[in-house]
Amino acid sequence: MKTKVTTRGQVSIPVEIRKKLHIEPETSLEWSLEGNTIRIVPIPKDPIAAFRGRGKGIYTTQDLLRERRRERRAEDERDRKR
Repeated sequence: MKTKVTTRGQVSIPVEIRKKLHIEPETSLEWSLEGNTIRIVPIPKDPIAAFRGRGKGIYTTQDLLRERRRERRAEDERDRKR
């Protein structure tokens, strides 16, 4: 897809991309340079809600608590041997 930059530095986002990424009027976009590539990322209106559920099944709170209990037992055991 090609678009042109206007004399005022504005760019139109093709409709297919707007629909797929849910870009609507007033959507904020973050622009960054990666080498010679421009990266444009839509910023969700509620970034917290946008990430909710993304980490499911990766590392749960229960996993963290289990790991911390193991660490605590190991620390207690080391302390008893002193």
